[in-house]
Order: sequence, then C-alpha cells, then structure tokens
Amino acid sequence: MSTVLSVKDLRTEFRMRTANVVAVDGVSFEIAAGECVGLVGESGCGKTTIGTSIMRLLPTTGHIIGGSIELEGVNLATLTEEAMQKVRGNQVAFIPQDPMTSLNPTMTIGRQIAEGYVLHKGVSNEEGLKRAIEVLKLVEMPRPEERINQYPHELSGGLRQRVIIAMALVCEPKVLIADEPTTALDVTIQAQILDLIDRLRKELKMAVLLITHDMGVIAGRTDRVVVMYAGKKAEAAVTKTIFEDMRHPYTQALLNAVPKMDDVEYRLQSIAGLPPDLSLEIIGCRFADRCPSVQDKCRLNEPAIDSEGQNGHEFACFFPVKGRGEATAVRIENKKREFASAKVLLEVDQLEMLYPVRSNGFGRRVVAKVNAVSQISFSIAEGESFGLVGESGCGKTTTGKLITGLEIPTSGSLKYEGQEISGLKGPSRRQARRNIQMMFQDPYSSLDPRQTVGSILAEPFKIHREGSVAERKEKVSLLLEQVGLAPSAALRYPHEFSGGQRQRIGLARALALKPKLLIADEPVSALDVSIQAQILNLIKDLQADLNLSLVMISHDLGVIRYMADNVGVMYLGKIVEVGPSAEIYKSPVHPYTRGLLDAVPGEEKGAKTVISGELPSSIDPPSGCRFRTRCPQAQEICAIEEPAMLEYGNNHRAACHFPLRQPVSIRA
Repeated sequence: MSTVLSVKDLRTEFRMRTANVVAVDGVSFEIAAGECVGLVGESGCGKTTIGTSIMRLLPTTGHIIGGSIELEGVNLATLTEEAMQKVRGNQVAFIPQDPMTSLNPTMTIGRQIAEGYVLHKGVSNEEGLKRAIEVLKLVEMPRPEERINQYPHELSGGLRQRVIIAMALVCEPKVLIADEPTTALDVTIQAQILDLIDRLRKELKMAVLLITHDMGVIAGRTDRVVVMYAGKKAEAAVTKTIFEDMRHPYTQALLNAVPKMDDVEYRLQSIAGLPPDLSLEIIGCRFADRCPSVQDKCRLNEPAIDSEGQNGHEFACFFPVKGRGEATAVRIENKKREFASAKVLLEVDQLEMLYPVRSNGFGRRVVAKVNAVSQISFSIAEGESFGLVGESGCGKTTTGKLITGLEIPTSGSLKYEGQEISGLKGPSRRQARRNIQMMFQDPYSSLDPRQTVGSILAEPFKIHREGSVAERKEKVSLLLEQVGLAPSAALRYPHEFSGGQRQRIGLARALALKPKLLIADEPVSALDVSIQAQILNLIKDLQADLNLSLVMISHDLGVIRYMADNVGVMYLGKIVEVGPSAEIYKSPVHPYTRGLLDAVPGEEKGAKTVISGELPSSIDPPSGCRFRTRCPQAQEICAIEEPAMLEYGNNHRAACHFPLRQPVSIRA
C-alpha cells in the first residue's frame, strides 16, 4: 500500500508564560491508504497534540518547531494558513472527541455538513444539501432527508457522532483523524460507530489515525499501533505484536491495567505515580520513575528507538520486557462467593419512577410521563458487590438516586435492613442517608469549587454534629490517608487535583460517615486505564476492609466483571436479566445481554448478536417486550405480551420469550 501520510521527527511546543512545554518530541510514523494506525497512551502524552499538529489547528500558544508532516509529498508543516485551508477538511479531516461542543447549535445539521462541500468544491447550496443527504446515507443515518432540517440538540449522542463523521467525509478526504470518537458512547453505539469507520476506510481507501486510550478499541480496529509516553514514542509495531509480544514496560503496564472478561480473576496492575512534568528538563528515560525494572542507566541516559524483526517493531528501552511476562501472574483464586445465607442489606421490590412531562416545559398540565425505572426488583446482601449495566437512558443512575434517597419513587418498596426507607422523613431519613452514600460520576462537578478539600470532607461530620473542630480535622486526615492522599491535600481546592485524585476525594467523602452501602455511579468512566485500575483496586480493598456492600453502575462491562459478584442488566427502565456475574458473562440468557457482550471491543468472538438502531423513547416505550424493536429474535408475541422473569438456575433469572437457553422453572 502506498504511504499517504508521513510524520517525521515531529516536535510541537507550547509557549507558556512560565515555561515552554515540548508536548510532542521527535515522533515519527506513517499511514498507508486504507490503513488504520492507533495512537495510545495516558492523558497528556501528546496524542491529541499530534492530531491537531497534522490539522494545523493548534492553539495560539502551540507551534511546530521541528520535523515534517508530509501528505503525499507535500509538507503541511510549512504551508501558509491560506494554503492549509484548502487542505483542511478537504484532503485531511478531523473527528473531534465531543460532537456536541463541535457542532454549531444555531445551524441545522444539513447546512453544517454542506458547508465544507460548498466551500471546497465551489458548488451551490442546493448541491451541498444533496451531498449532505448522500453522506448521511453513507454513515447509515436513519431518515436522512428529515435529519438535515434538525438541530444538534434534537439528536442522540450516537446520531450526533454520525453527523460529525459525515462532516469529515463530505469531501472524501485522504486522511481521517479520529480523536477519541467513541469515548462518551455506550458499548453498542460505540460498536456501530467503529464498524462504520472501518467500513468507510476500506471502501474509500482512507488512511485513518485513531487516537484513543481504550486498548480494547485498539485491539479490534487497528493495523498498527504507536504507544506514546510523555511526548515521545515508547513503542510501535503491528497490533498483534503490541498485544502479545510487547517490549516496553509501559506498554505492558497499560495492558495489564485493563479489566479482563475471562473466568480467571486478576488484580489490576496500576501504574504508580504520574508522568513527568514536561516543562522541566528530563534526564534519562521518561518512564524511569514509574518503571518496575528501572536501573541506574535508565536515570542517566535516554534510550534511543531500537527495532527488531521484519515487521518494524520499534521500542525505546534499555531493558525490554518479553511480552506480558510475569506481570499477568498476579492472579487471585476465583473463589465463588455465596450470599444466599448472608444477611440481606437492601431489598428493592417493584420499584418505579415516573417523571412528569409538562406542557411548554414548565406548565401545570402533565402531557406525558418518562418511564425512567419500571417495576424493578433485586436484593443486595452484606459485603456483596452488585453491578448495574446497560446503555445510557436505561435507568441505572435513577435507580442509584432512588436507593440513596435523592429521588422519591413513584411506587414500589425500598427496604434497608428490613425497614422501609423510601418515605422516611426527619431524623429517620438522616440516619438512613448516612448508611447509604453515593460516589458520583463527575467528581469535579460534585465538589464545591469554593471550599477546600478539608472543608468538603468535614461537612458530613458538621451536618451530623459529630466531634469537635479538632476531631473533625483528625478524621479528615484519616480519610485522606485511607484513599491514598496526603493529609496536606485538605488545604487545597478541587481544581488543584488531577481527575484520579478528585475521584479519590469523592470516595473519601462517600466513606466519611462509615456507610454500609456505597453506590458508585460510573466512577472511572472519564479516567485513563492506569488511573482507572488504581481507583477500582482501591474500592475493592476498602470494600473488603470495611465490609461494604457496593452497587457499581457502569456501561463498561469489563469494569463490572472485575468488580461485581452479581449483575443486573437494565434496558429502558426494566431489569431484563440478573444473576451471578461469572454465569451471566459466560452464558447469558437474554439477547440484549448477549449483544452487549458481543459489542465489547477487543474481545474474540464467533457469530455475534448485533444490537442495531437507537434506544426507543422512555416516554412511549414499545409494547410487550421493550427490547423487541432492536431484537434479532423478536416475533409477534413480543409486541403483545411482556415476558415473565423466569429461573435459569443458581439465582440466574431473565425475562425473554425466546431466551438463548431453556429455563428450569417459572418464577412465582
């Protein structure tokens, strides 16, 4: 295949007030027509900066200070801005990470897609809109003729991502740069978008640069991989070599930090410490302070890029590893935990939450109701970890809020240690609330930016009138040490911490009153794989030390497999399958569960159950089985009759007219 894009010794610098930061330092790689190259590494390693350097979309402080970016022989790094405008969006296109902030809220999507085509091809607006419909069909947008007149806020996250891809493809570019194109999407929509990019690059012979920190996406979608660390290339090879026979300790550590889906239980291998400060002079190997194999030579000299084999396997390490090696030996015996005889802590019975939809948004008249949670039932024993999985909008977070008392259910029962807690008021409600705490998805938005961390963590003690000022201060110090932070962190504000550190603060706040049940709502969704491993291990350790029960809410099935003893699978407000996690992952009963597992990137599969289309509206859910509109096995009865929850052995239950295996009995 002919080389389309060639990046040679690229150096990009950000000129700040206090210091200059070389964010990309001497990086080289090539992409051929129809090839997909993955760019991976932790946040701040230079991945996005490489993408914006190629596009020449660096902020005013950013400058390309060395190297070349050749597009079929033309050096983009030296082009004038006027010349680059003819290339950008025409020959090289960019898919940004967040489609909502990249789309103009005041323009219809038809006009936004057509704009680039009209500008670069010199056609009329009418021809531009016709081309917009063609490209929307290409990206499998449902009803494209209608969509061109809609605005971004009227579309779901998956459809907005398709609009962004259509904008990138409208001029049939030679190079497509996709920067975390599926980070905020559910596993099912993620699979659809990645399948789409795969198909289009092969059909259009595009060169694709896929920027992501999701190693599963890299495993299943790329031909070659470049591993970045602290602005430099640490390793590069064909994808299979990177995953099976890597040489750099950093690559090995990244892969061992990823939760696995198999039956063997591993302890995630987190990477200690943080990447180096690029505004300071760095002597020696940049990974030295975090490397378990570091030696004196590593701290004195910087390793050069070495290569071996016929496939161009490159790595920069004095003491390379040999594949995954002994790092995967940190296994835990997969002890089957029994909770049948344990004390039941929480009982959820026929829980329902309906939100009114009012006329004109704020009117008195209720015109419809959102079926957020629809008559769900499950129980949690002392010390148990219960996972809630499903797509966005299925009711997971609402269920967590109902359990913690942040929302009052429309109907149903919530019993904590045998006592009904859904309608409690006054002192009884406060006592129930202190026993059940929530760890929020975004710690930054849930931490008061005007308070120090010490004040934030002392607040629960103050509200419940526990201890003197000195005693509260001592408790705050103990909490910070418990979650792996120094007591001095109490004097700082939330914005002074990294994402992983803020998540630790959120965990400390949730544990302040020594609750018995912790609700963790997507606690690691925005974190790098290495930081994710630290937080998950920390929660597991604290759960064991404090005998905590845990409800883990996530759409990441790898995280749920690692954390949960039992799993409930939600779809459009309903629990469609529930049971031991090992059994559900190995032998799912419901087609929706099977489809979720088959959509996990990087997993080896045979025949797959594909979940297509978008989640139906929860205001007017489908009759009968709610999954029938997307189910490959749906038949006439599915539209007429809601399936009963049946028993499949070992407390494994599912609600489906056409299950993947036969039930053992009908649940009373």
